[in-house]
Amino acid sequence: MNKKYISELTDYTIWVNKIAINWLSQINDEQWEQQIVSSFSSVKQTALHIVSAQKVWIDYWKNVSAPVFLSVGFTGTKTDLIQIWEGVSADLKNLMDTYPKEKYLQPVTFKWPGGGEGTMEFWQSLLHMSNHSTYHRGQLVTLLRQVGFTTFSSTDLATYYRIVHNEDSLRVFAGS
Repeated sequence: MNKKYISELTDYTIWVNKIAINWLSQINDEQWEQQIVSSFSSVKQTALHIVSAQKVWIDYWKNVSAPVFLSVGFTGTKTDLIQIWEGVSADLKNLMDTYPKEKYLQPVTFKWPGGGEGTMEFWQSLLHMSNHSTYHRGQLVTLLRQVGFTTFSSTDLATYYRIVHNEDSLRVFAGS
C-alpha cells in the first residue's frame, strides 16, 4: 500500500464523480424522480446512496463522532445533491492528499446502515468505497437509460488511465 495507489484511486473516484454529476445535470426533475424497479427506486435514490456512502466514509476516516447517512432524511433538490457531491469530492481529495501513510494499515471502525459495527484497515475501506461507488454507478447508468438519457461517456478505470494519464504525459512532454 502506497501513496501513489491512494492518490490514483482518489483521483479516479473524483474524475468519475464529475462524469456522473454531468449526467445528472442533463436530466429533468421528472427523470430524476421517476419510479423504477431496481435496488433503489429512482435515479435520485441511487445517486443519493452513492453520495451518502462516500460522505459517511470520509466521516469515518476523519473520526467524526456521529457520522450521519445523508440518505436518511434528505429532502433537497437535484441541484442540492449535486452541490453536496461536488463538496464530497473536494473533501475526499483534501483528505487523501494529507492522509498520513502510517495510517494506511490502521483499522477504521464503521457502522452498518442496518445496525452493527465493523472494522477494516483504512486502505481496504478506501477500496471498498471506490468499488461500492462503481457498482452503484452501473445501476445509475441502467436507470438513466430507462428514463431516456443516453448521452454517456465511459467511466472505466482503463478509460481514466488512457484519457487522464495521457493528457498528463502530453503536458509534461509539451513542457506545460
